[in-house]
Amino acid sequence: MLLLALDTATPAVTVALYDTDGDRVLAAADQIDARRHGELLLPTVDRVLRDAGRTLHDVGRIVAGVGPGPYTGLRVGLATAEAFGAALSIPVLGLCTLDGIAYASGLDVPFVVATDARRKEVYWARYADCRTRTDGPAVDRPAELPDDVAQAPAVGAGARLYEETFKGLRTDLPLDQSAAALACLAGEKLAKGEEFLPPRPLYLRRPDARVPANYKVVTPR
Repeated sequence: MLLLALDTATPAVTVALYDTDGDRVLAAADQIDARRHGELLLPTVDRVLRDAGRTLHDVGRIVAGVGPGPYTGLRVGLATAEAFGAALSIPVLGLCTLDGIAYASGLDVPFVVATDARRKEVYWARYADCRTRTDGPAVDRPAELPDDVAQAPAVGAGARLYEETFKGLRTDLPLDQSAAALACLAGEKLAKGEEFLPPRPLYLRRPDARVPANYKVVTPR
């Protein structure tokens, strides 16, 4: 069975096609551009399928990174995944974006993943190893993180952005999401019969939009 993985919760627009029977990534592509998720995602899907010599109709499952991430970018990937799932009548599975970055690290010691949440904040989660999340995801200002989080080995673009806080930053490990890693993690979870998240966004913040207070009511004459 072929699994199409995609994620737009970070500045990376990343797509991979994974063969669950052969336990291997057939093709993958990544582009870093925080402002063009909607413009880049579908052409990237086309390129990955073309490189693998397959079509969208060969895909049996979709896996999408559900964040946490900024609203605009995150919804591009999830809306696209849901559209593919509905059009092809196949399941759409969700995975935490930070779990994909953790898996790509390959670490077998406790560590932290942090991504840029903008507004001078980071999304973060704590891991016992590259497959086991023990805390989070959460969103905080770097200065307000627990001391043990700030001192732990740290992976991700958020840790790089605030390296004065993340003392254990690992510069030799991936900074952004990789759909190839997300697909491999999904393949492991499927083989073990483990549960996935629903394909719904993890925003972690309250919406910015508010109902106006004391607005003027207009009545017809």
